[in-house]
Amino acid sequence: MTSLTLLINNSSQDSPVGSTGATWVSVDPNYDVLIFSGGSILGGGVSDGDAIPTESLLNRYAVQLDAVNPVVVPKYFLADYSVNLLKEVKLAGNQNKQHVFAAQFSGATATEPTLEAWDTSSMDTIISPALGAGTPNASWYKVISTNLGLPGSNWTGVSLAGAGLSNVLLMNNGSGPLSVASILYFNFKIVIPGGYVTPIVATPVLGIVYTTN
Repeated sequence: MTSLTLLINNSSQDSPVGSTGATWVSVDPNYDVLIFSGGSILGGGVSDGDAIPTESLLNRYAVQLDAVNPVVVPKYFLADYSVNLLKEVKLAGNQNKQHVFAAQFSGATATEPTLEAWDTSSMDTIISPALGAGTPNASWYKVISTNLGLPGSNWTGVSLAGAGLSNVLLMNNGSGPLSVASILYFNFKIVIPGGYVTPIVATPVLGIVYTTN
């Protein structure tokens, strides 16, 4: 059966998995989580290499909302529970970078893999404000395939929410199932709308969905 390994690029080098100089870290779906933050200065509690932060530290360095303008979340981290450390996805966000997140498939698939966002692991509701509160196109979660090259400056991407085709990422660029072992790349950012000034704790679930023969 085809297996999947999700990896994050913990380096500043925009190079594929296996390249010299790029540091790719595998995600343990049973324990690891992604943390999105305003971040602190190096060693300040919510920065690359810090211990996984407490709730009070996360609140201290939360993203600052704006009453008028959209805010792009500046910092993206993997909380690596195997070593109790934050590992920054340094190329994530509103950056013109290609090799940021990688989905490594060990073999062929029967369907094209899709990246989806839901309220919980039950994958049946999208009522979180971060997912558009039931309006998928209003989701704050934006994603773009980078298999074919750089996404461009200020890229738009797909608004992730639920299973509608316009609100999932076709990870193979719409070309259908994978015929061989493959690595698919994407970038991800969170854009909080201007005028949303009510602090929340948002914990949507990101899932890569595919079937095998």
